[in-house]
Amino acid sequence: MSEERDMTPASGEAGGPDFGSKTGRPVPLASDDWSDARWSYLYKDDTDYAAREVPETVAEAAVRARTGPLGDVAPGMMHAPVWTWEVPLYFWTGGMASGSAFVALACDLAGDHRSARIARLVSLGALAASPPLLMLDLGRPERFYNMLRIFKTRSPMSMGAWCLTVFGNLIAGAVGADLLGRERTARTLGAATAVAGGYLGSYTGVLLASTAVPLWARSRLYLGPIFVCTATGTGGAATQLVLAASGVESDHPTRIALRQVQAGAMTAELVLSLVNERRLGRHAAPLHHSRKMKWAKRLVHAGLGLQAVRARTGRSEAGHAASVLYLAAGLLFRYAWVEAGPISARDDRAVAEMARSHTV
Repeated sequence: MSEERDMTPASGEAGGPDFGSKTGRPVPLASDDWSDARWSYLYKDDTDYAAREVPETVAEAAVRARTGPLGDVAPGMMHAPVWTWEVPLYFWTGGMASGSAFVALACDLAGDHRSARIARLVSLGALAASPPLLMLDLGRPERFYNMLRIFKTRSPMSMGAWCLTVFGNLIAGAVGADLLGRERTARTLGAATAVAGGYLGSYTGVLLASTAVPLWARSRLYLGPIFVCTATGTGGAATQLVLAASGVESDHPTRIALRQVQAGAMTAELVLSLVNERRLGRHAAPLHHSRKMKWAKRLVHAGLGLQAVRARTGRSEAGHAASVLYLAAGLLFRYAWVEAGPISARDDRAVAEMARSHTV
């Protein structure tokens, strides 16, 4: 039979010469009946641990840890998003489709139903490229179908997939009604399309802002309106060019209004971007160093200058060139915002500061 095991408790202070030696002395604070000791954190209600050894509550300690000096930040705070070229191009075409739907509704309200029909065709044409681009980014077409299997109102991705589907069916129905000569049905579906287009044009910005990427998350109040402005500007510019190609006179009231709409929308985009970048401070560095963002702003300024030339000289070529520049600027804006995200995600200190601000 093996020797009986010595069950005498060990004693001593941690790090001391007697630590762990079995002297027979009782262990401090230990209980003879195996009940909880005073130092234990397991049963806070029947001990005086919290009162004697914790001068502040756990919540207060957590807040103090999050609001104190940040100190050194370890690298690799988050994985940068991996979005390929299809995503910003999808943002651009979807925005153009929603902007054209706005134009179609405005034309119907103004009584210019011919221009409204053309605007709906522009909207459908711009939207046609959006589902393939989204499926290319997802990798497999069935993933888009799987996104429609659930309806999650708190998910911009889920709501965006549903909005794209609803918008596509509405605009296709409106164009079909136009072709069949059912004007009242076309105008009704066109109005519903414009309502859905309000979400389609803004949800892409909301989608970016709902991530943990510092640049996008800190711009959550501005990204939606900025994307709507760009969508309106590009939709108006695309419709303007198609109206000109279809033979609508340059001095037609709708074309005059569209010149004002595209200029106003792109100017609003510039103003909102400037305000947002100044508010972000150093967190806007990825945008400040983006060549695409710089060129997008230059193209908008050039387009505004060409429209001023068009107003003074009456040269329609200058107006056409301005619309083309607005379309190009809208595309560069989308690429600049998407490409700035991974750069911001690799700023470990910005990610840590963002996490602290969300948890306080």
